Amino acid sequence: MAKDIRQNVRSLKETIESQEAEPLDLPIIPPLPLLLPNSGLYVYSAPFPSPVPVPIPQPVPIPIPNPDPGPQFDQDLPSSEDTENLDTSSAIVFVNEDLRVDVDGHFPQMRASGRIAGLLVAEANWIANVAKTGTNTYEGPIWYKEGNVALIPYTKVKIQVSRTAFGPTSATATFTGAGSKVRVYKYKSRYFRQVNLEFDCAQGVTATLSYVTNSHPNRPAGLPAENLTIANVFRRMGFEVSISAGNNVIPIAAAGVDAKWSDSEMHDAMQVHWSKFINAPQWALWTLFASLHETGTSLGGIMFDDIGPNHRQGTSLFVDSFIKNAPPGDAAPAAWVQRMIFWTACHEMGHAFNLAHSWQKALGTPWIPLANEPLARSFMNYPYAVPGGQVGFFSDFMFRFSNQELLFVRHAPFKFVQQGNADWFDHHGFREMRVSAEPKLKLDIETPRASSDFEFLEPVVVHLKLKNVSDQPQLVDDKILTMTERMTVVIKKQGKPARQLLSYAQRCWQEKQIVLEPGREISDSLFLSVGRNGWDVAEPGNYYIQVTLHLEEEDIVSTPLLIRVRPAKGYEEELIAQDFFTDAVGRVLTFDGSEVLDSANEALVKVVQELPDSSAAIHARVALAAPKAVNSKHVEVDGDVITIRESPSQAGEARKLLSVLTDKRKAAVATLG
Repeated sequence: MAKDIRQNVRSLKETIESQEAEPLDLPIIPPLPLLLPNSGLYVYSAPFPSPVPVPIPQPVPIPIPNPDPGPQFDQDLPSSEDTENLDTSSAIVFVNEDLRVDVDGHFPQMRASGRIAGLLVAEANWIANVAKTGTNTYEGPIWYKEGNVALIPYTKVKIQVSRTAFGPTSATATFTGAGSKVRVYKYKSRYFRQVNLEFDCAQGVTATLSYVTNSHPNRPAGLPAENLTIANVFRRMGFEVSISAGNNVIPIAAAGVDAKWSDSEMHDAMQVHWSKFINAPQWALWTLFASLHETGTSLGGIMFDDIGPNHRQGTSLFVDSFIKNAPPGDAAPAAWVQRMIFWTACHEMGHAFNLAHSWQKALGTPWIPLANEPLARSFMNYPYAVPGGQVGFFSDFMFRFSNQELLFVRHAPFKFVQQGNADWFDHHGFREMRVSAEPKLKLDIETPRASSDFEFLEPVVVHLKLKNVSDQPQLVDDKILTMTERMTVVIKKQGKPARQLLSYAQRCWQEKQIVLEPGREISDSLFLSVGRNGWDVAEPGNYYIQVTLHLEEEDIVSTPLLIRVRPAKGYEEELIAQDFFTDAVGRVLTFDGSEVLDSANEALVKVVQELPDSSAAIHARVALAAPKAVNSKHVEVDGDVITIRESPSQAGEARKLLSVLTDKRKAAVATLG
């Protein structure tokens, strides 16, 4: 085995050396200095007086790039044009400012953005749309501000880039609007940010770090012919990429006796073999090329790292999954497989930069409102999910990320993008999407009533409707809308990370197929407020709901549904909520009652008594009535003595509780479904 591992180490090193022609730790430098773009990173560092005297320990700290934000002051910090007339009686606050100019070079977005941070200064970020108004001159409105916005009262910016024959030297930014400021930034890099990549392989697997773009005939006519590397994909994204020479070959024993990788096994391998692993945010990413995940051949790659406090640091590719199977009759099957592995690697690494799938932008980190891009020819879309399938996708794919994605990774506050910083909203893996260009079935989510508003404390029930949109009868499982184990339900509250509904129970059904005629539909209710994750829908606010059905032949993805939970009507509801939003109450509501979860039953009785006209009281009545409507048996254990006791039904009490279903029929249907 040791000999095999040494051979694999040499093979991996040769692969990296052959596929990475450029220096691994240096940016690409054009042959002619005049071709160096104006786009890139410009920096400014200077001290200015703090608003209040602050004792500073000696020695005075030296300013560093991208420091962590310090504590905020109650007072607004003064704007300073320069460092003249410093009040030496006050402590000195070191401030760093970054200016990112994005106007030419690869995929220019015509944006400028900046970040202000420093020792004892709370961070502030801004973004502006700019247009070229003269030679090396760009200006436009500032439309995004985040953080300590008192530092950026301005509404417009004008940027003038100074150049020599060797490229840009500085950029003068004139801020106007509510006040004015002129700042001269020194040119630092043609890239906006830095990132370190490290690639390791499981024993017996070879890494795919590049792809010859003209090796497959199905490609855009204007696609340049080149040996495109993963590193260059992310350089064109805007990152100065360095690659750690880890070159580890990980023994297959790390994958357990089945030689298939689980998420925890990959996380353990990352901690042991990744040379830069730390439990802290950093601009660094680990990628493992492996054979198979424990879920089987349907998983081609995954951003697996949501274990622990620092997410999005690890990705993995599974080269023996479905991505190694070219379509029958493909003109260049070897090139197809190489392209698919390369694409999957860039896709999963994109997730590590906190990029959502193209059709899930509205569910991603809400740094700005984002529109879904279901037709995007982006690394973040599924080739199988566009009209024409993977053939249609790759015929237009230019091996790039979309403009929305470039805007995010280049200009969003770095804490949203940096690996190990903001949490990943959902555990995404690239699973084979066999979505037809002419889908036969359509999935919709609806509320049980005309309004999408729900009361505070009201458990949320939605309707799922699966419709045959083809002109031929379709066979479907009669319980397909009941099998939560065969669906993925994502719940995204605006302003917070998305969550996946994890049902309290997994069921094993006897499958029975039914015929769904053209134009006909089946429907069922879905209780989605609570599960093993806790209460996913509880706090007031807006929520997006999206469901994916995993069928034998394809995945059916619904359009997102927006619902709103209204605020509490008063202190009484807020007080009851403390006992209502518990795991015990969630289980009782999910399973329609319990005879042993006394604390939950007491909370539900309180809802019925103190909020009798609420929708929550209707749900509570059903859960309290169900155990009373039937005879029951209880097992009592006293030492070695086991006694089974029978309890007769309490039909009268159950009938009284359930009278709401007839007395308030419309309200009951509107909330119970």
